[in-house]
Amino acid sequence: MAIYRFRVSFEDYDDVIREIDIRSNQTFEALHLAIHQSTGYNPEFPSSFYVSTDKWIKGEEISYLPSERKVNQGVALMSNSKLSSFIDDPHQKFYYIYNFERPFDFHVELVKILDEEKGKEYPYTFKSIGEAPRPLGQAIPLSPPDDEEEHFIDDEEVTDEGHEMEDVEDLTISNHPEGEEEEEDEEKDEFMDEFSDNEHYESDDFNRDDY
Repeated sequence: MAIYRFRVSFEDYDDVIREIDIRSNQTFEALHLAIHQSTGYNPEFPSSFYVSTDKWIKGEEISYLPSERKVNQGVALMSNSKLSSFIDDPHQKFYYIYNFERPFDFHVELVKILDEEKGKEYPYTFKSIGEAPRPLGQAIPLSPPDDEEEHFIDDEEVTDEGHEMEDVEDLTISNHPEGEEEEEDEEKDEFMDEFSDNEHYESDDFNRDDY
């Protein structure tokens, strides 16, 4: 059985390359799954291979999880399409789009035709160069983990409450300085003394009038 070796590269990331060996009678779905076993991406997104010219101009489409419109148009399905049925050139090229919702574009090129090695499972990742970029929508968070963030906020709230209590106490003290409090107490004492003397005096006058 002939083995195809495909070089798979990101269109926008030249330094990330995978080379995948696969049997000629295996399907495009098997190649699709093998690519994302090597990138670490979830393969369960609508994606398509396109038979391509040397200048990466897209031709016939071979689809995975196609839309209803594509199905009605009779698009070829990856699961039913053998690789050998679309290979007319020893350096055949395919343009590949992964995940139409948030796409990555790939160039897939046949670089070698080999003999099958006994005991080896195919598809097989022959070479892996560079780390695949993170899929769109899965950016690395810049904020601390949830538990640390919540802990930080709780501490901040407690601190703010403490400051509020201190501010209230400061306000109370500032409205009643110690000197003023003492003066008020002295005025009250003098007033009470005068009131007591007057009351006593009036009481004596009343008694004298009675006699």
